[in-house]
Amino acid sequence: MNKNNQTWFDDFYLQGFANIEDYSLGLFFIFLFTYLLTLSGNMIIVLVVCLHLHLHTPMYFFITNLSLLEIWYISTTVPKLLDILVTHDKRVSFHLCFTQLYMFHGLGMTECALLAVMSFDRYMAICNPLRYNSIMNGRRCRLLALLCWTYGFTAATIPLSLTIRLPFCGLRHIDHYFCDLAPLLSLACINTSINITVNGCVIGFATMFNFIIIIIMYINIIYAIGKMRSNTGRIRAFSTCSSHITVVMLIYSTAFSVYASPKGLHSVNHDKIIALVYTIFTPLLNPIIYSLRNKEVKKALKRILTQTYKKA
Repeated sequence: MNKNNQTWFDDFYLQGFANIEDYSLGLFFIFLFTYLLTLSGNMIIVLVVCLHLHLHTPMYFFITNLSLLEIWYISTTVPKLLDILVTHDKRVSFHLCFTQLYMFHGLGMTECALLAVMSFDRYMAICNPLRYNSIMNGRRCRLLALLCWTYGFTAATIPLSLTIRLPFCGLRHIDHYFCDLAPLLSLACINTSINITVNGCVIGFATMFNFIIIIIMYINIIYAIGKMRSNTGRIRAFSTCSSHITVVMLIYSTAFSVYASPKGLHSVNHDKIIALVYTIFTPLLNPIIYSLRNKEVKKALKRILTQTYKKA
């Protein structure tokens, strides 16, 4: 126990992509470009929605929240990854490692809740259009967004508090490019079966409960669309949901591939690559999905650019 206590707050070492270190410089520029593109893309969505009064609706309010979340999400893992690729300094302090763990899971569970709320918003818009404005008013939208953020970061305290108390022995080499839960638990000196069970219940509930809500909402939406007599109305109703459906499928398919697959089914490198999708490339794709497939956002962006050009 003395040895454990002496090394309790020692640094961890992120292995990153150890087998492709020869390509670290090229990977640095790829990830840096992706990171900057993600930040700028999501910030553009936030600014366009804020500056254009026509977009001050519940749907775009939640899209703005999603964009802000993605900015935080990618900033949790990528800066340290870039530092590793350039300096090859794989050390990460005890406190920074667990801050990264907390932010990663807090933002992840917040995103799941936010996607569920967005599906409810689409359900109200299509299935209850006459009551939509009265139910989804500004105050209720702000309350729902606050609940999502509070729920995500409150739930994330459970895996954090259970993991931070564990004694870590020997070499603290985390076989990942950020402080994820499973690689950290594998370094513990004691049996972590209780931790794994509790963490699985918390994270599983956070993802599956919201996923079930999304499914229920879209079953009702599909039923309501099927009852529409006009093909134009059906196409318009479906187009308002298509971007959200795409993001949900992208996020949940990658998350299930890592967290819902049986242990040992995939290699560690496979899990790292899948993790790259939902930590780096999904935040990049979200603004593309919501802007390129959304006529209102494109029109608003064109108007802002035109006004800026005229003033210049």
